[in-house]
Amino acid sequence: MAGQDILQWPGGKLDFSGGCVVMGILNVTPDSFSDGGAFVDVDKAVAHGVEMAHVGAAIIDVGPESTRPGSEAVSALGQIKRAVPVIKELSKQTDAVISIDTRFEEVAAAAIDAGASIVNDITALGGPAMAHLAVEKQVPVILMHMQGTPETMQQKPVYDDVVGEVVDYLVHRAKLAEECGVPAERIIIDPGIGFGKTFEHNIELLRNLDQFAKTGYRVMLGASRKRFIGQIIGRELPTDRVLGTAATTAIAVAAGVSIVRVHDVAETVDVVKVANCICHK
Repeated sequence: MAGQDILQWPGGKLDFSGGCVVMGILNVTPDSFSDGGAFVDVDKAVAHGVEMAHVGAAIIDVGPESTRPGSEAVSALGQIKRAVPVIKELSKQTDAVISIDTRFEEVAAAAIDAGASIVNDITALGGPAMAHLAVEKQVPVILMHMQGTPETMQQKPVYDDVVGEVVDYLVHRAKLAEECGVPAERIIIDPGIGFGKTFEHNIELLRNLDQFAKTGYRVMLGASRKRFIGQIIGRELPTDRVLGTAATTAIAVAAGVSIVRVHDVAETVDVVKVANCICHK
């Protein structure tokens, strides 16, 4: 599980011997909250993915559906049309591991056939078909916590104990994945910052990231450019939140997080290198 330095599976490998690694966000959507529309063109998307790998991203996360608050679902076919051409080219042009950010089994299957080898699922394998696919294809899975759906998640989210409830949910989903046959070492959990959480919930989760690492599963944090950062530093534009995101990255590394999912890869790689050096012997 999280104590192993090398995570290896038939389709890829990630080296955690130096500590945390960086996942670059590649949204191939017209409506993502931060970079919507920037990479809907296949050539532009591929070039951006290659550049992120060049500057140090260990993983490129291809997202064919916006899951920002209030977003509407995109059909599986629509997601496949967006993601597969990009993944095919990226797999030819870079050695970075490619993940597919989707909640649909059909999209994940098509992406894996095209060259992706991690499934990043915001529903934490909400349907059994996704777990069975992960077992069949022998790929790692990222299980994220979300209260509600992207359409409804920010409509007054409520918890009695946000840290305890999110930890318990993710461990429960991870155990179910194991029961389906996914090896524990291939399961990564994500507290889902901003997904059905208020400002206060997000801060409490960030203060307690070590509780997620203590579960024994690897942990991913996705806080990049999010609204709560803008609220803290007074930056309205997501692209102006790079340094605020860097603060969450350093905290994540210190807490034992294995992967940080970010838009600004070059800057984050520097932060991670310094934080890894300080925090990991």
